[in-house]
Amino acid sequence: MTARARGLSVRVKLTLSYAGFLLIAGLALFAVGILLLRFVPDGNLVLLEGGWAPNRRDLMDVFVRYATWALIALVAIGLVGGWFLAGRMLAPLARITTVARRTGQGALDERVALSGRGDELTDLADAFDAMLDRVQRTIDEERRFAANASHELRTPHAIIRTMVEVAQVDPEGRDADALLERIAVTNERAIASTEALLLLARAGRGDAPTAAVDLAAVAAEVIEDARDRASGIRIETALHPAPARANRALLTRAVANLVQNAIVHNLPNGGRMTVSTDTGGGAAVLTVSNSGPVIDPAVAQTLTEPFVRGGGRARRPGDDGVGLGLAIVASVVRASGGELEILAPAEGGLRVRVTLPGDGAS
Repeated sequence: MTARARGLSVRVKLTLSYAGFLLIAGLALFAVGILLLRFVPDGNLVLLEGGWAPNRRDLMDVFVRYATWALIALVAIGLVGGWFLAGRMLAPLARITTVARRTGQGALDERVALSGRGDELTDLADAFDAMLDRVQRTIDEERRFAANASHELRTPHAIIRTMVEVAQVDPEGRDADALLERIAVTNERAIASTEALLLLARAGRGDAPTAAVDLAAVAAEVIEDARDRASGIRIETALHPAPARANRALLTRAVANLVQNAIVHNLPNGGRMTVSTDTGGGAAVLTVSNSGPVIDPAVAQTLTEPFVRGGGRARRPGDDGVGLGLAIVASVVRASGGELEILAPAEGGLRVRVTLPGDGAS
């Protein structure tokens, strides 16, 4: 960025503006006084009771002399008072500038935190603080995500390398078919992790085009596709029309992840899953509930973090996911301007509630 040529500070400009306004107001009063003195006779005035009264020339001389001193005093008051008044008014901007410079140097924990009643400057400070909160949260999430992603992507390659090294050490006792099958499974998991990471990054950018989408139709389509995988699980639905505005492809993936998560949480002993859609308060609502093991409510709040599972990092039977399902759901919902709520009922299982902006054109 090219350096700007330094000009007058805002404080100096405001000071000159205050002084200039007072000078203009004084000149206006000066002009009014001159106009009023025109009605005074120009000759010597003799009072009926005797004595002498000043004429126009006398009054003009006195008025001009004192008005000039008054104008000079107004300019001085405007400059001095304006300087201190401008400094007081601009103090919040100086605080905002200081915080902006510190955060630009990496101190993301700095906040303006202006006190007092609301006005334009406090609104600016609050908006700046909210932006810093989002930036810090995003950076923290990216750092944590990068660390987890590097581990998840490195693990399958390390497994494949270990299997190859073991096979090379014992060429006579190795089973080529079994080795190739294990390598293929591990490779598929690596591919699934990469695809999920790419989808998560796309959803996090929030630049996907949106259109009118019926949550009920999307949920019905996903449930129909998932029935084969949900063998032994009772599926209950209450799908009412719920028009929303979102990207259909990303929304379909998010709903599929919720359904898949509900299926896996019920394996291997079966159970039930309830999917419902409805509208309320101008929003479209999707709720996915499932039975299953009891989950600590504190753990439930961390399930939207990448690579976090309800049972820890271990996979459940039948779980071929990579631990990014709910993370993708959270990113899609956030990019769509909605809200995600995850509850862990005391009787076990999960209840996930997605609230998306309704389609106003519907």
